[in-house]
Amino acid sequence: MRDVSSEPRPANTARIRAMVVPREHGAWGLLLVPLFTGASAGIAADHRIWPVVLFMLAALALFWLRTPVESLLGTTPLKAQTPAERESVFMASLALAAVSAGCLAGLLWHGGNRGLLLLGGVAALAFAVQALLKKLSRKTRTAAQLVGVIGLTCTAPAAYYVASGHLEGRAIVLWAANWIFAGDQIHFVQLRIHAARAATFREKWAVGWAFFLIQIVLLPVLATAWRWHLIPVLVILAFVPVLLRGISWFFRAPQPLQIRSLGWSEMKQGILFGILLAAAFIFS
Repeated sequence: MRDVSSEPRPANTARIRAMVVPREHGAWGLLLVPLFTGASAGIAADHRIWPVVLFMLAALALFWLRTPVESLLGTTPLKAQTPAERESVFMASLALAAVSAGCLAGLLWHGGNRGLLLLGGVAALAFAVQALLKKLSRKTRTAAQLVGVIGLTCTAPAAYYVASGHLEGRAIVLWAANWIFAGDQIHFVQLRIHAARAATFREKWAVGWAFFLIQIVLLPVLATAWRWHLIPVLVILAFVPVLLRGISWFFRAPQPLQIRSLGWSEMKQGILFGILLAAAFIFS
């Protein structure tokens, strides 16, 4: 009889998918919203669509590439273990690396879009600092997320740059606006988790007073930035829904924490913010 146990086992499709496809749905939003706003504002300024397509493919492939590489290196709980799994994950990594390298080569051909090298360096530094903060302590995890988001939201100025051909103040404003919004979302999700049992305003205030004050202060800060001609006035409108969401939570009746529902709610907030922010730059 054949020794079945000695034969290589076929790769489990569900496991392969989990080791190849990014599982952080929130991170997808933190990447796609800046990418959309930067591309929309840049195309409106100087209708360069083909470079934006290349950059979007490169950004998505690089973001996707992290998951299979981590599975191969064994830095995540879900690791490629069998030869069949390692081969499948390796081939996925190779394909994603090829797509990103090809798109970036097209963008940088003949010395074009050299500003991407600067933005890429900043993003790489942010991710390196994020990894360091994660290793230091559990208390630095929120700080690590905020630093990592600098790298993810870098897609906003980069997309604007390849679409318009200019790395200017508007690109930096897009970056800052997306980072502030992403930081607000991260803080709100953490607050909801840590204040899951808080029922009254006093109990919520005890846990989230800093977050509450930030919501109150941010609108005057944005208004001042508009008065100094640093941002279009419609940028203020883009932040209104998310700030109202944050403030109103302190006064709402207690509700059970449902992570999936919270995730979908924040995704809707991200879509609304992205549309409003893009409109702010298109019509300004």
